[in-house]
Amino acid sequence: MPLERTLNGLCEFNALMSAQAKKNRCCATESTDVRSDAEALAALSWAVAHPIRVRILELLQERQACVCGELVELLPVAQSTVSQHLKIMKEAGLIQGEVDGPKVCYCVDPAGLARLKNLVRGL
Repeated sequence: MPLERTLNGLCEFNALMSAQAKKNRCCATESTDVRSDAEALAALSWAVAHPIRVRILELLQERQACVCGELVELLPVAQSTVSQHLKIMKEAGLIQGEVDGPKVCYCVDPAGLARLKNLVRGL
């Protein structure tokens, strides 16, 4: 019962905040664009929010080519951890992955990196 009340309270709070946000909008187009940029910045920032992910990005940029299995050898973490970090970075659009037989080769997505730089520069 307490959990149900809490969830109902959260739903009511979210509805109230959503209605308030709609009232405070000065221009729907501007608001949508800002939200889109904010969401993109948050996702891309999350993609580089861990030292291992920053190092992966550096390694991929140094190579200037697709990298397959070498990343695991160059990082002080397990293969499964590297895979999880790569997944986060790929989902954010910061890197690309191409299947090459049983392996996936990764490289920096220039458009994703440029977007991250532009969004940070715009702060």
